[in-house]
Amino acid sequence: MRSFIFLSIICFFTTPVFSEEPLKTQINKDITAFQSLVEQSLAYRTETVRVYKYIKHNIDNDIPLTGNDIEILNNGMQLHLALRKAFYQVVYYYKYLLDDSSSKIDSETRLKGVMLSLSAALVLYDNYLLSISIFEEDATLRRYLNTRHNGYDIEESQLANITREYNSVSKRKEMQRAIHFFEEKWLKQKTGFKETPEIAYLYLLIKQSPSYNSTLDNSPLYVINRHLKFFSGVSTDSLSTLGSDGINLFSLLFGNSVGIIQTRMGLLQGRKDVQKDIQQQLKAGDILLEKTPFRLTDKLIPGYWGHVAIWVGSRKELEELGIWNHPVVKKYHTEITSSHGIIEALRSGVQINPLEHFLNIDDFALLRKNNIRDGERAKIIIRALRQIGKAYDFNFDIETNDRLVCSELIYVAYINTEWPTDATLGRHTISPAHVAEKAGNKQPFRVVSLYLGGNKINKNINEKFQSLNSHSTSSM
Repeated sequence: MRSFIFLSIICFFTTPVFSEEPLKTQINKDITAFQSLVEQSLAYRTETVRVYKYIKHNIDNDIPLTGNDIEILNNGMQLHLALRKAFYQVVYYYKYLLDDSSSKIDSETRLKGVMLSLSAALVLYDNYLLSISIFEEDATLRRYLNTRHNGYDIEESQLANITREYNSVSKRKEMQRAIHFFEEKWLKQKTGFKETPEIAYLYLLIKQSPSYNSTLDNSPLYVINRHLKFFSGVSTDSLSTLGSDGINLFSLLFGNSVGIIQTRMGLLQGRKDVQKDIQQQLKAGDILLEKTPFRLTDKLIPGYWGHVAIWVGSRKELEELGIWNHPVVKKYHTEITSSHGIIEALRSGVQINPLEHFLNIDDFALLRKNNIRDGERAKIIIRALRQIGKAYDFNFDIETNDRLVCSELIYVAYINTEWPTDATLGRHTISPAHVAEKAGNKQPFRVVSLYLGGNKINKNINEKFQSLNSHSTSSM
C-alpha cells in the first residue's frame, strides 16, 4: 500500500505588499511559486483517492485499520492542513486588491493579483470537494480524522472545521464577489495581457475549477445535498476504476480530472497509425517531447514543449547493447516485455509507461543524439532506469537527488551533454525548452520524427523544430 508522499510546502509571501519591490514584480514571482503549490495539490488529490479506495475496501470488509493505515491517514491530514494553510496565505495576501482604489496600482496588476487570490480560493474548495470530503462519508474515517493527534499537530475536529469552512455562506459570498470582479475586468483587458503565460495559467485554473463551474451559483445546502446523494449511489466496485492520474472519483459529477485539468483529448490520442509510425522509428535512449495546449500544466511551462521523456528500448535492443541482464534492467523485464518503454516523471513519481499512455497529446518530437556510441547509449538507459520510483520534484531543483521533474530525468541520464538551465527563486531549473534547444541543425541532437497539430511533418523537420523553439523563446 502506498503512503502519502511528503511534499515540501513553499513558504509564500515573506515580502510585504508595500515593500521596495514593485507589486508587479512580486506578483510574478508569487505566481511562479504558486504553480508548484498547485502541482502538489493535484498530486495530493490523486493520492487521496488511492488511499480512500484501499482503506474503504478494508472497512467494508470488516478489516480493522492497521498501524500503517493510521500512519497514512495522519500523514494525509497533516499534508492537507499544510496545503490549506499555504493556499490561505495566497488568498489573503492579495485579497485586498478587490477593494484597494489606489491610483498607484494599474488595472492589469490589480486584476492579476485578484486572479491569483481567486485561483487559490478555488483550489482550496476543489481540494476539499475532490479529496478530503470523501472521508466525511464514512463514519469510521470521519470519527478518526476528527480526533486530536498531538504527535502530528492535528487538533480535535479538524475535518469538521474544514467542512464548516467549505460550507461557510460568508466565504462563498466573498468568492462570488471576486468572481464578479474577475469576469467584469477580464472583458476590458487587451489580448496581449490575456495571452501572457502567467495570466493564461491563472485563467484556465479559474475557469476549469469544478467549484467555479458547478457550485458557486447554488446554495451550500443544495451543494451538500447533491453531494450526499451522489455518494449514496457510489459503491466500492465503482471506485476501483477511478482515481488514477487524469481520472477521479468525481469525474461523473464534474466532468473534470483530479490532476490533469484538460478541455479535450489530444489529437494523437488513439491513433494506431501514429503509434505504429513512432514505434518503428524509436531507438533505445531516444528523447520524446510533447505538447498539450489543452492542459492547465502546459500554460506556465516556458517554451513550446511541455513534457519530455526517455525511451528505454525493446528487449532485442537491450540484448544487443549487452545490458538485458544488467541488475538494474532485470528489475523491469516484465514491464519492458509488455511494451512499457517510456520513462517519465509524473506527479505520482518517476515511472515506466507504454507509448499509448504518452500519446494523449497534440504535438510530438523524437530526438536522437548524433554519433552516439552503443556504450554511451547503454549507460544512458541504465541511469534513466535508476530514477524509477523517485518522487516528483515540486520545487523544480536540478540539485536535488531524491526527486525529479521530467526534464531533470534527461539532465541526469545524458550527463555528457551540457544542458542550459535557468535560475528561478534561488534554484537552478531545466525545462523541456532547454532540452529542445539542443536539437536541430548544428546541434548535438537531431529530430527524427515530428508531429504538429496531429499531422506528421515530412519535410525540413529540423528547421521547423528549431523555428518553434526560437518563436516560443522570443515570445516569453
